[in-house]
Amino acid sequence: MSPDRFPVSIEGRDLELSNLDKILFPAAGFTKGEVIDYYTRVAPVLLPHLAGRAVTRIRYPNGVDGVHFFEKNKPGGTPEWVRLATLPVPGSTKSRETIDFVVVDDLPTLVWLANLAALELHTPQWRIGADPDLLVVDLDPGPPAGLRECSAVAVLMRDRLAVDGVAAYPKTSGKKGMQLCCPVSGTQDAELVTAYARKVAEELAAMVPGSITAKMAKAVRPGKIFIDWSQNAAAKTTVTPYSLRAQEHPTVSTPLTWDEVEAVGTGAAEPHHYRPYEVLDRIDEHGDLLNELLVQGPELPTS
Repeated sequence: MSPDRFPVSIEGRDLELSNLDKILFPAAGFTKGEVIDYYTRVAPVLLPHLAGRAVTRIRYPNGVDGVHFFEKNKPGGTPEWVRLATLPVPGSTKSRETIDFVVVDDLPTLVWLANLAALELHTPQWRIGADPDLLVVDLDPGPPAGLRECSAVAVLMRDRLAVDGVAAYPKTSGKKGMQLCCPVSGTQDAELVTAYARKVAEELAAMVPGSITAKMAKAVRPGKIFIDWSQNAAAKTTVTPYSLRAQEHPTVSTPLTWDEVEAVGTGAAEPHHYRPYEVLDRIDEHGDLLNELLVQGPELPTS
């Protein structure tokens, strides 16, 4: 066996880790071993948000400065113990096209993906075989707007959703924006959830047209927050809470408290992009701030 390869047993599953000293984030000197360590330590709060969902991975085999690729289908050499779900190709008009998606229900599968340099994990708003149990709005800032402006809009969105009895939970995207995640009933289809998210986004854009847009066109976005309601389409995925992001330095899609969001939005605190070690400290302090996403939410109004 190569000295760069290490057989391990995790929860009764045998797998082989490789090239643990390989640097995947050159600017930070952050190695594949550290990626695996982070995902192992964050697994108790991450796995419930992955469970039962078809996972899209973004792999960076030569680090964040190298070529990367999206991967939906199972990779070659997938261990026989990895759970797969054969589902239609997202967005395909050919009903017979299918993909063998990986489902990450346990720590061995998570570590196996981390060893493949699957730095980013993205999931849909539905669990396999069910309607959406999440409504997600992506708050995407058009420069010079940034995380501060996103935070202010997040508070407006939270308050508007609350009128309909919908609770919203914030997280950073790990890149330039943030997302609000809302548990919903799981009894209404993606088209209805998308229509509702669009209606609310357009209401807010009409209220504050100088700061918010609900239009996709990039030409109208500079200086505004685009409320991306389309994240709820059946074929869309959103970065999973606690996933790493492939930035120059490793960042994490980090759950926030509303006090933190309000402080940034009002200028009382500085915007912050959280690193893996900070997120692990936050989990020790707060637990999973998105735990309520795992509880069934309300039905959305249909008019």
